[in-house]
Amino acid sequence: MRKSEIAKLERANFGSKLGVILATAGSAVGLGNVWRFPYMTGENGGAVFIIIYVACVLLLGIPCMISEFIIGRSGRANTARAYRKLAGNSPWAFIGYMGVLTGFLITGYYAVVAGWCLQYIWASLIGHMSGSPEYFQQYFTSLASDPVKPVLWTVIILGITYLIIEHGVRDGIERASKLMMPTLFILLLVIVVAACMLPGAEKGINFLFKPDFSKINSDVFLAALGQSFYSLSIAMGCLCTYASYFSKQTNLTNSAVQIAVIDCLVAILAGLMIFPAAFSVGVNPDSGPSLIFITLPNVFQQAFGTMPIVGYIVSLLFFVLLSLAALTSLMSLHEVSTAFFQEEMLITRKKAALIVTISTSIIGVFCSLSLGAVNCFEFFGKTLFDWFDFITGQIFLPVVGFLTCIFIGWFLPHKLVRDEFTNWGTLRGRFFHFYLFLIKYVCPLAILFIFLHQLGLLK
Repeated sequence: MRKSEIAKLERANFGSKLGVILATAGSAVGLGNVWRFPYMTGENGGAVFIIIYVACVLLLGIPCMISEFIIGRSGRANTARAYRKLAGNSPWAFIGYMGVLTGFLITGYYAVVAGWCLQYIWASLIGHMSGSPEYFQQYFTSLASDPVKPVLWTVIILGITYLIIEHGVRDGIERASKLMMPTLFILLLVIVVAACMLPGAEKGINFLFKPDFSKINSDVFLAALGQSFYSLSIAMGCLCTYASYFSKQTNLTNSAVQIAVIDCLVAILAGLMIFPAAFSVGVNPDSGPSLIFITLPNVFQQAFGTMPIVGYIVSLLFFVLLSLAALTSLMSLHEVSTAFFQEEMLITRKKAALIVTISTSIIGVFCSLSLGAVNCFEFFGKTLFDWFDFITGQIFLPVVGFLTCIFIGWFLPHKLVRDEFTNWGTLRGRFFHFYLFLIKYVCPLAILFIFLHQLGLLK
């Protein structure tokens, strides 16, 4: 191999422990926390859902996260190559390619939703976020089916992601994460304080923190389990790719725990941002996926009706927050494919990032157009956007997660796993056997239940 080719394959490292935590937490903290978690909480009983969700993150999410860290750092390569290095010529190497494909496909349609967030920022700035409940319903419907606006914003958000990714791990991903993650927290806290000061907000707070155990059923358990995997970015290739940039001194267990705590904290704060305001104006907590783009603009307008300028600022800050959350996740998703193309095709990072940006923009354009602008992109009652969401979220993610657990727990030599877990004996590794038990038995069964439930095979 020529020296120029070797140079292209050299692995970068994150520059600091803070960079590791913020960048990887940014991968986990996204629309799954700020958009999906609140409406899942609203639909599944509030406080009881949160309790089960936190338990799932601790007992299942963290072990799965550590497993991806082990594969990524041990392989020191893009997700596909990392699995290939560890699996050799066995069929297990296929898991890595499936993870890269999953991240690639999610990047395309996820950018459409991220683009909607940018449009709502613009609409707030020019004063279009005011009107009756029917107005907000019509506004979102018109936006989703518009042939130009969402397409434009999809390309813009992917262009912004490209500008970050092309600068590399330290100057791009790490630097952007150190700026965006603290900003996201500050915005979140500002809106939480504003929401909790509204009259009647205590009803929303009680909904989040006073559990009604009569609402517990199998659906709530499976919903919390699925949300824990979705919000932590497990099986998308993100964690594995980022772990390939970890140093040998990075404590994988501590990093996983810290990221999980940040993830749970952001999710709960998102609930505190939304439900006190919703209960303040009498809006149902189980508004579903429409909660963010249809219900909340109306909630903010009504809640701060006597102080319209405050309502305007809160609404604007909320959509800035949502865009930041989307962008931090897009960065990690984009990096999965960028690292793959760069290393497998032996090209520069800029060329690899450009290939990913152009190809995912094409996916995003078609997914956006399928939501109403072009009728021919609908198959078997689902739009192209819905198919991407279904295939990646309900098939690829659980399959990759399940196979990764089996690969780590049953295929890889336990010495290799233990060496990574304990940083080659420099850490005590007191929980190694407990981790191994979870990853061999508990996590695969839990993921299997999610998979069967999502397909309607388990009631």
